[in-house]
Amino acid sequence: MKARALNVDGAFEFTPQVFPDERGLFLSPFQEAAFAEAVGRPLFRVAQSNHSRSRRGVVRGVHFTVTPPGSAKYVYCPRGRALDIVVDIRVGSPTFGRWDSVTLDQDDFRATYLPVGVGHAFVALEDDTVMSYLVSSAYVPEHELALTPLDPALGLPIPAEPAPIMSERDTAAPTLAEARVRGMLPEYATCLAIEGRS
Repeated sequence: MKARALNVDGAFEFTPQVFPDERGLFLSPFQEAAFAEAVGRPLFRVAQSNHSRSRRGVVRGVHFTVTPPGSAKYVYCPRGRALDIVVDIRVGSPTFGRWDSVTLDQDDFRATYLPVGVGHAFVALEDDTVMSYLVSSAYVPEHELALTPLDPALGLPIPAEPAPIMSERDTAAPTLAEARVRGMLPEYATCLAIEGRS
């Protein structure tokens, strides 16, 4: 498995080796040894796994969890194709305000690791795009927050065509600057402490 650090501190892309044959294919989208070598520690304790299916043009995010407790994610796309986006919203981070993106699909089966406190969004580039997540914390509705993915100051690579299909929550979500003024954003030092990196 190949690992590549993204432009957001602590975030990584992982690309597994795919073994095709006349029956189909086999791969391991998560490998503990490769993860630990790249990230510097084993995978977080998995509290929940999530699964979503989206039609082309759906934009989910930018989502994040109140920190503490915070939440880390390991995400891959077993079907379809998505542009997966990680946004550094951790106040005090050396990469605050930066984002990076990875195309996740059913050909290369790349995965992304999102450390505690970063924002996550994706755009479904095909109908019936499936995203699968391992998550470090259970879903608690009042802990789940959002920023608008259309924040012009962030300039996320959201395609104009087709027009983005978003939930009411994501449509009404604040910009990064507004969320910072409201005190919604996680602190970088807190995120590192939760991950055991401080």
